[in-house]
Amino acid sequence: MKPQIDFIIAGAQKAGTTALFDYLGDHPQIGLSDVKEVHFFDDEGQDWRAPDYGAYHAHFNLADRSRVWGEATPIYLYWKDSLARIRAYNPGIRLIVLLRDPVARAYSHWKMEFARGAETHPFDWCVRAGRQRLFAAEPWGFHREFSYVERGYYGAQIEHLLSLLPADQLLVLRAEDLEAKPGPVLETVSAFLGVDAPPPARPRRVHVGQDIAYPSRLTQADEALLRRLYAADMARLKALTGLSYASE
Repeated sequence: MKPQIDFIIAGAQKAGTTALFDYLGDHPQIGLSDVKEVHFFDDEGQDWRAPDYGAYHAHFNLADRSRVWGEATPIYLYWKDSLARIRAYNPGIRLIVLLRDPVARAYSHWKMEFARGAETHPFDWCVRAGRQRLFAAEPWGFHREFSYVERGYYGAQIEHLLSLLPADQLLVLRAEDLEAKPGPVLETVSAFLGVDAPPPARPRRVHVGQDIAYPSRLTQADEALLRRLYAADMARLKALTGLSYASE
């Protein structure tokens, strides 16, 4: 059997995946892809009847089996069919998911897209009328840039993931915990991946939003709207994982 990737940090976007990838790069028993986001399982140009795993494996030194190998592409948790493609690739793979308060995540996502020029509309419009843009997307209902609200439906996404892989192959973490006290979180990750305890870690922040003049801010009305939209999903998330951001 040819070597395969052992784990993937599959989401969520703007929830500390870059920081976790950076931390794991310090562990001598963990090997990582040559780029942080490989974007293989969300590649709609791939022939998924006969995917080119050789192109995927070219991002890793799989000849070195002294390490467990992984990557971090946070769109996988959200993107249509990515998780099913991952299961087809390696049914025994381990997935790590980082979650962040979905309201804060949505606003951080919008700031990123606005700063890079992909978004030109204010946040309040984007989480209201702007959601209609997803119905003109391909695949239908999914959008890489404008999915500010949709990526925060963690309960539905985790439920879908658990319909494909057993719970013992999934580790769900809070981005807030990784930022505040990375040591215990990294110990949990190391145990999940079956490697030795990690080297000492100091808190670090990467990919912090650009300091520019944004045309809108997260208002109380925006937050109240998003809390209402997420309420049922947060209950689902809590039932599945014990985690919830319902009252934050």
